[in-house]
Amino acid sequence: MSGRERILGRVRRALADVPADDPPYEQAVARDYLRAHGARTAAETVHLLAANLADYRALVHRCTDAELPSLLAGLLADREATSVLVPPGLDEGWLAATDVTRVADRAESTPHELDRVDSVVTACAVAIAETGTIVLDGAPDQGRRRITLVPDHHICVVRVPDQVVSAVPQALERLDPARPLTWISGPSATSDIELDRVEGVHGPRTLEVVLVG
Repeated sequence: MSGRERILGRVRRALADVPADDPPYEQAVARDYLRAHGARTAAETVHLLAANLADYRALVHRCTDAELPSLLAGLLADREATSVLVPPGLDEGWLAATDVTRVADRAESTPHELDRVDSVVTACAVAIAETGTIVLDGAPDQGRRRITLVPDHHICVVRVPDQVVSAVPQALERLDPARPLTWISGPSATSDIELDRVEGVHGPRTLEVVLVG
């Protein structure tokens, strides 16, 4: 018996005595909480996102669509990157201004191979202003989850204001719970009992977010 079968078996046993006419979860749990805290314009929402990302020690950049290729080329050059991992559905024009070696997102790539990649560039599914969070859902322009967890440098492009929402409830409406969701609030970091912060333990040490629009 697999681990999946054991877990599902426990769930079935736990639900065995639930009446057939019991209210479904969606009706039994009240959804009357605030969807957002205060009213903001689109510009104010984007500004809040940028501020909270920076507060989490992400590096935030702003540019127009036309400026994006040169900005990405500059960020990779500043990092002295010699290789960049590219999801299969990433807009080819984004990296048109750099000659850094492209590495494809392949299912057979090992963790050691991914660890040798200098940088990864992705898009995102949605960004949440109140929490300073970007969410990836494994779409073609974002690639597999592991490509944004193993390399030490992640550049994420967010289209503003279209991909930015104020609060988590609004983000959930845009996301498919069946997809592999990765929620990122700043670079990977943890603290020990004396609150010494260490970055890069569970993911990229450096997160750069480019707000395009």
